[in-house]
Formats: sequence, C-alpha cells, structure tokens
Amino acid sequence: MEGENLAKERTRHPVIDGIIDLTAGAVGGAACVIIGQPCDTVKVKLQTFPALYRGVADCFCRTWKQTGVRGLYQGTGAALLANAGENAILFACYGTCQKIVSHTLGLDSQQPLSPLHSALAGSLAAVVSSVVLCPTELVKCRLQAHTEMRTLGRTPLNAGSSSWSVVRSVLQSEGPLGLLQGLTSTWLREVPGYFFFFGGYEVCRLFLMPPGGDHLDAMSLLVSGGVGGAAFWLAVYPIDSVKTRIQVQTMSGPQPGFTAMFLQIVRSEGVGALYRGLTPTVFRAFPANGALFLAYEWTKRALGEAASTTRNSTE
Repeated sequence: MEGENLAKERTRHPVIDGIIDLTAGAVGGAACVIIGQPCDTVKVKLQTFPALYRGVADCFCRTWKQTGVRGLYQGTGAALLANAGENAILFACYGTCQKIVSHTLGLDSQQPLSPLHSALAGSLAAVVSSVVLCPTELVKCRLQAHTEMRTLGRTPLNAGSSSWSVVRSVLQSEGPLGLLQGLTSTWLREVPGYFFFFGGYEVCRLFLMPPGGDHLDAMSLLVSGGVGGAAFWLAVYPIDSVKTRIQVQTMSGPQPGFTAMFLQIVRSEGVGALYRGLTPTVFRAFPANGALFLAYEWTKRALGEAASTTRNSTE
C-alpha cells in the first residue's frame, strides 16, 4: 500500500507536490505555535534572564501575574509567521531533498526512505528554511523578552512592543542585515536538530505503523511527532540558548559571536545556564510537534487525494 501511494506521488507534477508540501507545512507550523507558544515564551525568558526566575513555575506565574494570557502569547504573530513560513519551506524542501538523497545514493525511487536517509534529507532542508526562520524568530524572541529588557533598562522605555515596531527598530539601527542576527547560530541548531527531528519521527512512525498499513492513526502521529520534537531539543538545546541570548541582547547593542557568547555564558554562569528552560521546551515538544505532524500529514493527505481526484476527472 505505501509503495502504491509513493508511486502515485511520483506521477504527480513536481510543482503540485511542492504546493501540497508548502501548504501542509504552513498548516502544521500554525498548529505547533497555537499549542506550544506559552511554553516557548517561558523558555525564552529562562534562557535570557536565568537570574530573574527561580524556575519554570516561577517564570510562568510571574508572567501571568504581570501580563496575563497576553504575556504568555507575546510574539505569537511573529511566531505564527516564523513557524508557518519555516515549516512551509522546510517540508517543501524536505520532499525535494528526499528525492536528492534517493538519487544521490542510488536508492529505489519506488521504496520509502529509511529513517537515516530521511534524517539526512531533513538536515539538507534545514539549510534553506533557516534563512526564512531567522528574521521572524529574532522578532519573536525580542517581543517575548521585551518586558524584562525594559525593566533592566537595557532597551529604550519607549521601545515598541509590536512586531512591526521591532522590525522598524532593527532596520533603523542595524540595517537589513540586522534581521539576520543569529543566522549562524540558527544554522548550527537547525541542521543537526532536524536530523534528529525527522530521524526520531520516522523511527517512531516505523515502529507504530500497523503491518501492511498505509497511514498512522491520530494518536500514533501525535506520539511520533512528539518524539521527533523532543529529540530535536535534547540534541541542540545549548545551541538554542546561545542563539536566543544573541538575538535578544542585541537590543541593547552589539553582542559577541556564537563562540564568544557560548564561552561567556559558561564562564560566568556555568554549563547549567545553557539548559535553563529545557523542561518546558521538552514538555511543549510533545503536544506542539505532535500537532504539527498531525496537521501536516492530514493536510497533505487531503490535498493529495483532491489533486488525484481532479487529475482523474480531467483524463
């Protein structure tokens, strides 16, 4: 059955496949943000201001007390743009990169890739998607840390708190390239991270697929997506901590590069500072990335069936 479905996909026009992956990825990215944004906000605050909070619960409760639900969803607009855009590009490139890996390694084009080969395709796709993600994630992180930066006097008191005001401020003070602050760190996180993300998802999917089955049920997709998301963050979380510091603290002036920032954090705060916020991140990974893959797979399946039906009706 899975081979038959792959054969059908191979006969579709590559542009149609690209549009399907692009749309399904965007829907999946939006679902991921809606489910996981509060935990992501806590993660960013703990990574950037480890001395201000005693832990996850303290950060959550103080944020809730200061700004309510709105504070936990601060930066959601930028996050939706970031994740929808990134995952649209990521999954569109992922499909193409799977074909590149299959062709390069001389694999049977009618057979599904192994988890290892899918993981390699995910790493390749991340090179492109990171360029889309970096500017929008920079805006998201600065919005999430806006309250603390103002309290510490490390950003102007009249600094805006909307996505557009952050973009305008960056363009005025740093120019267009300022939106790419943290791109190197983003690549360092995304390329290995998506190896584990897609690898973990495909391994779990392989184990949960019923004998002779074609599709996973909703619960299996949620579990597989959650495993992939947790594998991503457990593999690259310290890199993400450094990236977040760079992107947020450039609000108050130029910051050192990735290596210098990494060493600065370790020397002044210890290795443990690189893992602040890991708990809410892994906790968030299961429902958020489960929702991502569930929305992606269902949207892709529905659009694929619609495309096949349309093609058959015109033949």
